[in-house]
Amino acid sequence: MILETTAARPGKLLSFLRGELGLSSSLVKRLKWRGALLLDGVPVHTDHPVAPGQTITVLLDEDTPDYPAQDGPLTILYEDEALLALDKPPGLLMHPSFHRNSGTLANFVAGYYARTGQRCAVHPVSRLDRDTFGVVLLAKNAHVHAALMAAQRAGALHKTYEALTLGHPVPPAGVWDFPLGRVPGESLLRQVDPAGKPARTNYVTLEIRGAVARLALTPRTGRTHQLRIHCAAAGCPILGDAQYGGAAANFGGLQGQQLLAQSLCFSHPRTGAAVEVASRQRLWDGP
Repeated sequence: MILETTAARPGKLLSFLRGELGLSSSLVKRLKWRGALLLDGVPVHTDHPVAPGQTITVLLDEDTPDYPAQDGPLTILYEDEALLALDKPPGLLMHPSFHRNSGTLANFVAGYYARTGQRCAVHPVSRLDRDTFGVVLLAKNAHVHAALMAAQRAGALHKTYEALTLGHPVPPAGVWDFPLGRVPGESLLRQVDPAGKPARTNYVTLEIRGAVARLALTPRTGRTHQLRIHCAAAGCPILGDAQYGGAAANFGGLQGQQLLAQSLCFSHPRTGAAVEVASRQRLWDGP
């Protein structure tokens, strides 16, 4: 990916990189040692003077990841030079770990970039648990990733989930405000903890069918396992949730956690245009 602008005023290159192109200081430091900062096509350092009319070019090609690129199935919902949105299936890990270095979504994305000749790194903007399925957004370079993460922190990246639960919330719509903290002795599990980090979720009951409800969930914070714990704490655990679901974990012989990242809406970090991406997958429809 290439960022380019024409200087309208004199100044140092660094001021254009940080101001007009919006690059972070850490990214600028990495780019300057790679010869990726060009003035009228010539590599320069950040303290180089810039005259009006000169062309500033930034080459944002990324290094290859330190895990293997692999062929694997990907359902692409949206793609351009800056972004990739996928429809992640259930049961697929997002990223390699110390214990597993292959067979994850990141491996398959790296393989896709290699096959299509894209020098991009894998920068997840939204992450899903292994068993949660639906929309995942990735940036193709560190600059776009930083911009989208800032938008997410500012509440400008809107995520909507749907869930099937055992039981329904009372009242049928509202806000859950349950702070979350780690379960003592556990590295991954979380619990409602008055001394934990703030966690808020908007919820709306869409449908009640016998003992099962279908909810729309909008997280206002991004805590680990937030939606799953909030549903359980409200007395309506998510079907198929083996960690927090209790009786809902094996309801009706169901296999698979019924939490779907249904849609994602945001402003494109380069053009400002509104982008909405929706999953093609659906929740369980009963026995």
